Amino acid sequence: MSHLPQIDYDTASQEVRAAYDEEIRLRGRMTNMKRTLLHSPVAHRIYAKWFALRAELDPVISDREIWIFSHAISKAANSKIAITFFRRALINKGFDPDALELSEAEALLDAFGRAIVADSNAVPAELWVKLKERYDTKALVDLVAFAGIMLATAVFNNVVEVDFDPELEAFAEGAGPA
Repeated sequence: MSHLPQIDYDTASQEVRAAYDEEIRLRGRMTNMKRTLLHSPVAHRIYAKWFALRAELDPVISDREIWIFSHAISKAANSKIAITFFRRALINKGFDPDALELSEAEALLDAFGRAIVADSNAVPAELWVKLKERYDTKALVDLVAFAGIMLATAVFNNVVEVDFDPELEAFAEGAGPA
């Protein structure tokens, strides 16, 4: 059970209701994490920058690649909600997250995501060499910043023990075919 409650829209301040309505307008749904974050609209806006960084990376890194990168970070951080969120993204596009055949770029991003979580002070030099061969400096800055928000998301969910979103249950590890 979550250590912090989700907002109650009916009793929330006008600022919180406006942020909630904007999230629904932009993304069409409201997760339990966002309902919890909305106790602080500023915190919600900061975490929502994930989407802005994703848009910056979009021309260089495909959806599947970013899902694999995000999934690797989520797995390494042991964040059930985040893991399942990206499992759902992969499954909904026809991929089996338990049997992915990774391209060279995907394997690189998977390794980078895991390395960031394992020890951000010791990302292997050979990973950096390969990343610099593939991506320009701006893309790498955006990618590391994106990883930071992804890791922050995993940490928030883990520390608060945000309630698992019911719509994710079918996509959880070991849940069987979705």
